[in-house]
Amino acid sequence: MSRRLIVQKYGGTSVGTIERIRKVAERIARTKREGVDVMVVVSAMAGETDKLLNMARQISESPNRREIDLLLSSGERISSALVTIALNAIGCPAVSLTGRQMGLLTDNTHTRARIKQIDGARARKFLQENHVVVVAGFQGINERGDVTTLGRGGSDTSAVALAVALNADSCEIYTDVDGVYTSDPNVVPDARKLDVVSYEEMMEMASLGAKVLQIRSVEFAKNFNMPLVVRSSYNDEPGTLICKEDSKMEQPVVSGVMYDKKQTKITVSGVPDQPGVAARIFGALAAAELSVDMIIQNVSAENHTDISFTLAAADAGEAAEIMRKVAPDLRATGVSCNSEIAKISIVGAGMRSHSGVAARMFNGLSRENINIMMISTSEIRISCVIEKKYAELATRVLHEEFGLSREAVRSDAKSRPVKSKPQPRRKAAGS
Repeated sequence: MSRRLIVQKYGGTSVGTIERIRKVAERIARTKREGVDVMVVVSAMAGETDKLLNMARQISESPNRREIDLLLSSGERISSALVTIALNAIGCPAVSLTGRQMGLLTDNTHTRARIKQIDGARARKFLQENHVVVVAGFQGINERGDVTTLGRGGSDTSAVALAVALNADSCEIYTDVDGVYTSDPNVVPDARKLDVVSYEEMMEMASLGAKVLQIRSVEFAKNFNMPLVVRSSYNDEPGTLICKEDSKMEQPVVSGVMYDKKQTKITVSGVPDQPGVAARIFGALAAAELSVDMIIQNVSAENHTDISFTLAAADAGEAAEIMRKVAPDLRATGVSCNSEIAKISIVGAGMRSHSGVAARMFNGLSRENINIMMISTSEIRISCVIEKKYAELATRVLHEEFGLSREAVRSDAKSRPVKSKPQPRRKAAGS
């Protein structure tokens, strides 16, 4: 009978110093002593990626993406080697592998590549030889043999993809927080840790500004039903389980409130109100592999209209330049950018079966005189674009509006009638 395999991923703060690396090595060794095979995926040490990017931008305002990939991949290689050295130093046999050595093949899109396949043969051999395998996250190679990276937070995706490829029992994501919270605890002090979150809710949260996981990693886990556990590397708390939605899981109307201040709105003004205009605008952005979030088109006036869209602030400069090149061909009167915006969102699987959620959200914002510029919805999510200066206030207001605080939950629990014969709780997947 084969032993269990757990993939553990450690973020930048978890390996941010030599002392933290020693602590991580001790945790990995404890897991190994429990008779479990362990594969570890590490991010670059905290601040290292930004440091490397700043160095590149001191040399060039628009450095070549291929060279950026090679540069940034060094951060994860350093931390994987240091963690491996720390494990060997305490008598736990370990070996480090780069993305290339791991056999992680991606497409050719530099700085945000997508995984195509994983070989894994070399890692399996080391695992069979009782080694801990420490993989440099965030990176792979393309069919040309060039180093590629998976975008910010890509080590999460590396970890989940490796867990799937090697048929691991679960994937544990270690970070500096002890789970997924109803909101950012730095903004909402009484935010509550969630015990279980569905894949769908976590995907929405990740796409809306929750920094605990990269959205692609959750999508990967959902597609292959790989249980994820978000835990702190600083303590032994159980964390948050992310798994397939179960009918027995509690489904609050709203599970979390997220905000994202790293957004920009671009408006193309005075375009002819005729077929094909929107296709040309968003076709140009798609050709540059830029992802658009919200889109709004004003009511036509004298056969002309304005089209506005939002996207990540990091992509705003490139998107604005593309629009300025496209505008003359469209006979548009101008292109403008507004970076003083934020996106505020509520997420909850319970929205599917409850009405009036949007009205409560809008009423909550209106009481604080917070104006809504744009609105976007999905089955379990409502997002609004507001002025950036109100982002934290809006987050606190909506968190209170939907009763997400620890105190509100305790009060609600006390008010519920006690059942005389409680039924056994169904065990969640992966626990």
